[in-house]
Amino acid sequence: MTPRLVLVLGDQLSPGVAALKAADKDRDVVVMAEVADEAGYVPHHPKKIALVLAAMRKHAERLRHDGWHVAYTRLDDPENTGSIAGELLRRAEEHRAGEVLATEPGEWRLIQLLDALPLTVRQLPDDRFVCSSAEFARWAEGRKSLRMEFFYREMRRKTGLLMEDGQPAGGQWNYDHENRKPAPGEVAYGGPMQFTPDAAVEEVLDLVAARFGGNFGDLRPFAFATEPGQARRALAHFVSEALPRFGDYQDAMLESSRTLYHAVISPYLNIGLLDPLEVCRAVEEAWQAGDVPINAAEGFIRQIIGWREFVRGIYMLQGPDYTASNVLGHDRDLPAFFWGAETRMNCIAHTVAQTREDAYAHHIQRLMVTGNFALLAGIDPARVHEWYLAVYADAFEWVEAPNTIGMSQFADGGVVGSKPYVSSGNYISKMSDYCRGCAYKVKDKTGPGACPFNLLYWHFLDRHRARFARNPRMAQMYRTWDRMDDARRRTILSEAGDWLARLDAGETV
Repeated sequence: MTPRLVLVLGDQLSPGVAALKAADKDRDVVVMAEVADEAGYVPHHPKKIALVLAAMRKHAERLRHDGWHVAYTRLDDPENTGSIAGELLRRAEEHRAGEVLATEPGEWRLIQLLDALPLTVRQLPDDRFVCSSAEFARWAEGRKSLRMEFFYREMRRKTGLLMEDGQPAGGQWNYDHENRKPAPGEVAYGGPMQFTPDAAVEEVLDLVAARFGGNFGDLRPFAFATEPGQARRALAHFVSEALPRFGDYQDAMLESSRTLYHAVISPYLNIGLLDPLEVCRAVEEAWQAGDVPINAAEGFIRQIIGWREFVRGIYMLQGPDYTASNVLGHDRDLPAFFWGAETRMNCIAHTVAQTREDAYAHHIQRLMVTGNFALLAGIDPARVHEWYLAVYADAFEWVEAPNTIGMSQFADGGVVGSKPYVSSGNYISKMSDYCRGCAYKVKDKTGPGACPFNLLYWHFLDRHRARFARNPRMAQMYRTWDRMDDARRRTILSEAGDWLARLDAGETV
């Protein structure tokens, strides 16, 4: 029989991925390729590139061990065409194959690339998710608004996770109100499990250093898991050592503890080293055993079968033009301090430094520090999107774009969130210790030492009043603004404008 090509992408490193399940070991050829197009369509963090390439190479070896014929192209292979399309065409000619089996990619860019190939390509639904794209579209049809909470309840019912006799365990669907404690005095957790690079990983690190050493981000030290066994050990370590306190402090930020009680397993989930239901069941079992409080278990499971599934559904439903959304008309350039230039804002400096060194920052750092600033300052959401996609090890467009374009920047006009996530410096002060070491004073609302978040917060609300004044979740903010006397409002807007002018001029702010 004529062989078929079985495409396995760098974020599809699961043994039961759809294309492999549909293929025949005795007939078909698995195609995996490290290509310049994928490594360079945004300036990816070197740690992210190394994670994907090292995990790909190990996955290919596991497939060979399981009896698959794998045609693998390394980045430095002289015959490498530099693109997924080029490698599929080259392998099709080499093996005289006319058909490609592919698991649907998580980026519209690649879905369209496969559709355009002069080969017969069968794109199979990625069934590693709890909710298929078709199922999400059916759920969304006819709804005036799409809200994660209601979708999440459907996923709880479907999976049976944290359900008792058809009702939510503990009598509540959501324990988020218990998960908003400010930063603790100290963190009784040494952090996520780290792994010493083996020879295969070191080879990749040397390659990445040579090819991508100029990209934003520190390559070494490198401590990510690069195979399923390691990822499961990292999961088990988190569940036993950190999960009991995860819920309480999941929104907190500390200079002395970059991860607090976070798992940092999203990179492993998003490239296929861990299965989402496997993760959720491990958490549920810890709760059932009495080792973890329900607010922690529920909060973590909601992130996976609720939010992770929801944003993937939004991305696939909205289509390839979603990342161009910009309903607020923001057009400011991304400031240089997002790439490590000096800034006097300690919260930004700390988050960006952590991002540079670790290819990681947790969700509140992304949403309420860098994302909050970008939204308040009116930065072009396309530039913000490209930055998040580039700098984080867990960033793939299906998950990153709705979080950035939708939740963080409100550029989609409310598809993901019912209001923009903006705050003054008070929220950052409450949830972190960043303000203590800052050149600005978070309690100053105006004047030369005023926290820029305080000035920009009101500047944002004022310039977008026509859109948000009638939003019931923002009415109190506008009432507070309106109660200020005219002179104070003029001072705030003038100082905010001056600060933004200094930002645009490239001054250190």
